[in-house]
Amino acid sequence: MRSWRRGTKEMDLILGPFSDSEMERLTEAELDLYEALLDENDQDLYPWITARLGDSRPGPGPLLPILDRVASFAHSRLLKK
Repeated sequence: MRSWRRGTKEMDLILGPFSDSEMERLTEAELDLYEALLDENDQDLYPWITARLGDSRPGPGPLLPILDRVASFAHSRLLKK
């Protein structure tokens, strides 16, 4: 629910499908990171994730692995269209 009701439509469309598809595949450590990611503001998350479509990897160090995973998932969805 928290992935689909973020506050911005952009993050709903990134995190909602990610959670629907990937939640069962996340390890316990990744679930903890994802929970921490959900506590971040959309205004911060969106540039952190979309910057990964280029060569940039901004964001807090502890969240980098889950940010990379979410961005990779979002990128693969874009390529399918």
